[in-house]
Amino acid sequence: METALAKTPQKRQVIFLAMLLILWEVDAEAIRYSMPEEIESGSFVANLAKDLDLRVGELATRGARIHYKENKQLLQLDVKTGNLLLHEKLDREALCGATEPCILHFQLLLENPVQFVQVELQLEDINDHSPEFPESEMLLKIPESVQPGTVFPLKIAQDSDIGSNTVQNYTILPNSHFHVLTHNRGDGRKYPELVLDKPLDREEQPELSLTITALDGGAPPRSGTTAVLIEVVDINDNAPEFLQSLYEVQVPENSPLKSLVVAVSARDLDAGTYGSVAYALFQGDEVTKPFEIDEIKGEIRLKRILDFEATRHYNVEIVATDGGGLSGKCTVAVEVVDVNDNAPKLTMSTLSSPTPENAPETVVAVFSVSDPDSGDNGRMVCSIQDNLPFLLKPTFKNFYMLVTERPLDRESRAEYKITITVTDLGSPRLKIQHNITVLVSDVNDNAPTFFQSSYTLFVRENNSPALHIGSVSATDRDSGTNAQVTYSLLPPQDPHLPLASLVSINADNGHLFALRSLDYEALRAFEFRVGATDAGSPALSSEALVRVVVVDDNDNSPFVLYPLQNGSAPCTELVPRAAEAGYLVTKVVAVDGDSGQNAWLSYQLLKATEPGLFSVWAHNGEVRTTRLLSERDAAKHRLVVLVKDNGEPPMSATVTLHVLLVDGFSQPYLPLPEVAPDEAQADSLTVYLVIALASVSSLFLFSVLLFVAVRLCRRNKAASVGRHPVPEGHFPGHLADFNNTGTLSHSYRYEISLTGGSRTNEFKFLKPIIPNFLPQSTSKEIDKNTTSWNSFGFN
Repeated sequence: METALAKTPQKRQVIFLAMLLILWEVDAEAIRYSMPEEIESGSFVANLAKDLDLRVGELATRGARIHYKENKQLLQLDVKTGNLLLHEKLDREALCGATEPCILHFQLLLENPVQFVQVELQLEDINDHSPEFPESEMLLKIPESVQPGTVFPLKIAQDSDIGSNTVQNYTILPNSHFHVLTHNRGDGRKYPELVLDKPLDREEQPELSLTITALDGGAPPRSGTTAVLIEVVDINDNAPEFLQSLYEVQVPENSPLKSLVVAVSARDLDAGTYGSVAYALFQGDEVTKPFEIDEIKGEIRLKRILDFEATRHYNVEIVATDGGGLSGKCTVAVEVVDVNDNAPKLTMSTLSSPTPENAPETVVAVFSVSDPDSGDNGRMVCSIQDNLPFLLKPTFKNFYMLVTERPLDRESRAEYKITITVTDLGSPRLKIQHNITVLVSDVNDNAPTFFQSSYTLFVRENNSPALHIGSVSATDRDSGTNAQVTYSLLPPQDPHLPLASLVSINADNGHLFALRSLDYEALRAFEFRVGATDAGSPALSSEALVRVVVVDDNDNSPFVLYPLQNGSAPCTELVPRAAEAGYLVTKVVAVDGDSGQNAWLSYQLLKATEPGLFSVWAHNGEVRTTRLLSERDAAKHRLVVLVKDNGEPPMSATVTLHVLLVDGFSQPYLPLPEVAPDEAQADSLTVYLVIALASVSSLFLFSVLLFVAVRLCRRNKAASVGRHPVPEGHFPGHLADFNNTGTLSHSYRYEISLTGGSRTNEFKFLKPIIPNFLPQSTSKEIDKNTTSWNSFGFN
């Protein structure tokens, strides 16, 4: 029992429901108690807990209550001790009347789990009523010619008690003319008869007075008396006789007042006054109160409405008396016919609302129905509306349980208005309707749902810390705390992603904030998952994917990869004076850490020693000659190239180029102006001494080789420039995004090699490499040109 009580109410109800379905087929024997009537209120009747083998206090835990028809409070139950006590003094005669035995039926209802126990209390009669005659004085007219042994019936005395406590004997004070006999009636009551012992003589004694005493069988016995006045009359030798000794009639209980029940008839063979008959109700007790009789016609009519539920049968005795005092009797047996004049009644014992959703079959309500009519008029049918997830199940003697047919869903419907209809089977049918409202309580059976399975948020780099970058939102179909959603960041799948330092989320509303300034160049995008958890028990949750895209800002200036701009002397580009117009001097290579148009670079010749001699292609940074060189052009030139991106606002960088015009690649390298004068002079003397010594030993051979090389170079370069004219001008519409591939042109790539041991780390040569998609003839010519240059050692 302790284990059952420890379970949840829903589980206990389900277990009991299964047990009850098994026990329905078994008629449980009722617990019966007995006690005398008229015991003072508050008196002890029995200990129900002990008789039901329950522990002290278990009745209170299980919600025990006493249920009696029409909810009368005759008994009360002390749920703490289990004692059954009288709520008021019980009067057996008021509760049961003449019914024997007097048994009060009531039910003990245990709500948790639901259980019914039938209890019966039998009231034992005590001798608390004395016999009473209907009249304090009875008059008998007896002809003097009546012979001894003649019997004269007398009216019986009434006693509300039953059994041995009711009237058992009649006595009369001793006299010389009469004695009394006691007889049993068919209904068990005893009635007196007066027997004449000695003939009467009117002339001697015209009147006699006797006292009749009725005694019950109580201990001590009670008694009641009445006086019998006997008037001695002249001879009347024929008593009235009824045509029938028994009249049987049926009267509907809804018959109106003054309705004719039956007409009795008696005749008297005497003539004159002795032959005239007068009718009267012989017994003036409760039995005859609903009726009256016409003393002349013998018609019995209703003077009070009959009630089948109160009294179903009446035995009315009719006496016919002639003018001479002789009388005759007959009995009218009136059977009250039930009509359907009582609508059913419904008494709600318990109602469980709200009812939790998702629970299996659960007892929602327990109620009883009653109808005091009989037969089909008292048979009842209970029903509820169709299409509801509820069932009505009979349990015990007109008790019903309203149970859920299947688990409820509060999100679909949170309230049910149920109409219980109770209809009897009478004609016409009567019914009542009882409305109840069943609320469905929420159970945490719905996880939060995000409006989107994934979110993409854009945030511009260099943002301010704690910037609101977006929101996620989820809803929960449950209610109350089960619908309170809390947001959180879930651990990222990438263990190297410092998510905790990048973003945070407001647990209440799902707002996302950037914790620090983001750098597009360091982190362009990252993704993580956000969880939404409700406050139910157990809590339910769901996830959504959030992708944060960092939008680039133009915060990086172009960076020049070539030529290098460092603290040492810049490299010098060598250009032969024999170069044709459009000769490629060098290529400025730059990159930009930004993306998109912020990384689209354009090149511009910002400053030149001799304007018009060199030009820079805007879209690829190639520095070319714009015309043929002459002997009048200065040997050294300084070019300043501006590299600018396409951002808003644009950012730029400059690079300085030094170009040295030479007649041949064997010409000594002139010192740069940036070198200190003393060092430049020392280096020049050394170079000149080495050259002088070398010239003396190999002047002739060197002259021949130099002549051949220069001639071949001029011929090949002229042919190459003629086939590939060099475009000039600015090309803003053809800027390329060099975010990933650098700023080299899509048409050329260059192989750069440095001279070994050069103190200034200048470039020795910038050799174009032709891609595979160039025509074969062009590739061969360029290869041939390249081979010519390589033959002189310029790799």
